[in-house]
Amino acid sequence: MTADALRIELAAVLPQATLVPAETVRGEVVVVVAREAAAETLRTLRDHPTLRFDMLSDLTAVDYVEREPRFAVVYQLYSVSQNHRLRVTVPVPGDDPSVPSAVALWKSANWAERETFDMFGIRFVGHPDLRRILMYPEFVGYPLRKDYPLDRRQPLVPERDPIAHPWSLRRTI
Repeated sequence: MTADALRIELAAVLPQATLVPAETVRGEVVVVVAREAAAETLRTLRDHPTLRFDMLSDLTAVDYVEREPRFAVVYQLYSVSQNHRLRVTVPVPGDDPSVPSAVALWKSANWAERETFDMFGIRFVGHPDLRRILMYPEFVGYPLRKDYPLDRRQPLVPERDPIAHPWSLRRTI
C-alpha cells in the first residue's frame, strides 16, 4: 500500500485522528491521536483487516519543554503483511504525564514503556511492571527531560552487581 493510499484508509478508519501533512514529515505517514483515544486507536490499527499493524518497532517520547502539551509519546508501527509503516503521536500534558499502556497489544512495548518512564517520567497506566529499567531505584528525577539540571548530584548507593562483586553474595557462617 502506498503512503497516499494509507492516508486515505486511515482517514476513513480513524476519523478522530489528525493526519499530519506529508510534506512536514518527509513523506512518512504520521497520525496525531488524543490521549483519551490512544488505546482504542492503537487497537484498531492492530486489528483492522486492511491496516494490520502487527509490530511495534519503537516507542519513545519527546519533551517540548516550552509548550503545552509538554510531551509526546511516539509509537512506530509496522505491518509485516501489508509492508507499510506509521508513526502515531500522542500529546501528553506536563501536569499529568500518563498514557494507557500498549503492552496488552504488543509485548515489545513492555521494556520500551519502562525506558520511557525511566527517562521522561511518563506513566503508562495498566503496565504490568512499571519500574526503572536503566537508572537505579534511588535515582532522583528523569534525565531526558529538558529541564533536568546537568549538574545535579545523585545519592550514592552501594554496588549491587553480583557479577562485578561475587563476594557480596557469600554468606558468613
